Amino acid sequence: MLTIPWTGWPWIASHPIAYPALEVVHTIGIAMLVGSLLLLELRVWGRGAQIPILPLARLALPVSVGGFVMVACSGLLMFAANPGEMIANRAFLLKMVLVMLAGCNAAAFHMRDGLARADAVARAQTALSLGIWVVAIISGRWIAYV
Repeated sequence: MLTIPWTGWPWIASHPIAYPALEVVHTIGIAMLVGSLLLLELRVWGRGAQIPILPLARLALPVSVGGFVMVACSGLLMFAANPGEMIANRAFLLKMVLVMLAGCNAAAFHMRDGLARADAVARAQTALSLGIWVVAIISGRWIAYV
């Protein structure tokens, strides 16, 4: 088993309100992140063609980024509650890999200007994005059971 010298902040896990509050913030952040991405992805796939894609993106992307910031901050604090256990958890490690892949996919999508193109590659990237986030969410829920 892999061990790390920092034992974290175990008071977070034992506090009657801290950890549950972090889980709530994490869940709301996930809803903001994935919900706004889904709307934008549906537009890239051709749904809601009467809605201009760039104004929709100007609305959806800041909500997604805000959701990701909430997820990252609350996730780091939950990780700090027991870092050794998290590092040893396969579901947690899978989730972290998936989050990294989602970030790489998003960077590639925006670097090739996928919103302006909305072509087959952009549709494939958005489908991949949605799939990665769904599996990351499943992995995150599975952390408690592995």
